[in-house]
Amino acid sequence: MKGNISTRAGDGGTTGLGGGSRVSKTNIRIHCLGDLDEANSFLGLLRIKLPPDHDWQAPLQEIQTEMMNLMGHVATPSDSPKQPTIPLPEEASIRMERWMQAVEDSLASTTEYFLLPGGTEIAALCHVARTVVRRAERNLVQLHQEDPVHPSILQFINRLSDLLFKLSRQEIHRTGATEERWRLFQSKPDSVDG
Repeated sequence: MKGNISTRAGDGGTTGLGGGSRVSKTNIRIHCLGDLDEANSFLGLLRIKLPPDHDWQAPLQEIQTEMMNLMGHVATPSDSPKQPTIPLPEEASIRMERWMQAVEDSLASTTEYFLLPGGTEIAALCHVARTVVRRAERNLVQLHQEDPVHPSILQFINRLSDLLFKLSRQEIHRTGATEERWRLFQSKPDSVDG
């Protein structure tokens, strides 16, 4: 049937990699790809929650595109004769660093990094995406120990989780919502000005 994406090849619990080899769907590489796909999906959800003219729209779309390119690299073992032709640009992480600095400059200085996720729907969604990116990073490090992952990929994912934390703070600041500090053994969180 034309257009049918179901090949049935995965019915036995394996899936194809870049270069044509097959591995178990429980393979660490597949965990990485699943995490990256999930993170990218949350970035897509974040974008549709934003107004079309929001200043995060274009850079988030660029990041989503880079995520797709990155997944092509992660899906291909280092010993595969067929390597992806679209590299992850080195400037992708630099662009995120610049964006993070601009966000940081727009915020009141704080030493509080133990904040309760929430504040607004957008801020909370940034935190959800951030936690998925962190899981992807942990699995990428494990994959890197088994089969080298290009350093630019690890750097990109590390920067992305930091960026999402800062964007959550920027959203709270812009909307005038309250950031809630986490305090051990305290039933009521402290608030900090957004």
